[in-house]
Amino acid sequence: MENVTIILVEDQREVLQAIAKDLEKFEELIRIEECESAAEAETVMKQIVDKGDYVAVIVSDHVMPNKSGVDFLIDLNNNPTFKRTRKILLTALATHQDTIQAINKANIDLYLEKPWKKEELVFAVSTMLTHYILDAGLDYTPYVSLLNSEILFTRLRNASDV
Repeated sequence: MENVTIILVEDQREVLQAIAKDLEKFEELIRIEECESAAEAETVMKQIVDKGDYVAVIVSDHVMPNKSGVDFLIDLNNNPTFKRTRKILLTALATHQDTIQAINKANIDLYLEKPWKKEELVFAVSTMLTHYILDAGLDYTPYVSLLNSEILFTRLRNASDV
């Protein structure tokens, strides 16, 4: 089974821990890496890829020191290594312009506002993980308990129709 990772990027330790706690159900099969800055996330992502493993989903805050979440996600979007990686911007402080940049330049998959609802975040990560695993051509069967079953079945049915 492949090593698949979800990266959480949030500069406030308490918020980072709360996000990780909400996503703990994924830890039975998916590695979750907690990063307190874009620079730390970039280092961790390079290590993951260098080992031949996968960065499936990024959940990033926007307002962070040195490099904003939107700038981090734009850089990620421009890196062909992470073309399949799904991107979620989770923030309370993005301006209208930041949001436009996140959509147009970072090609984010989802925007969630803080404070978030646990069920909404879990559903979003499950959905993004499902798309990533199928798009990357990974064996989905070990992860089926964590995936969005509606999307999984729809995509499998559509693939068999081809």
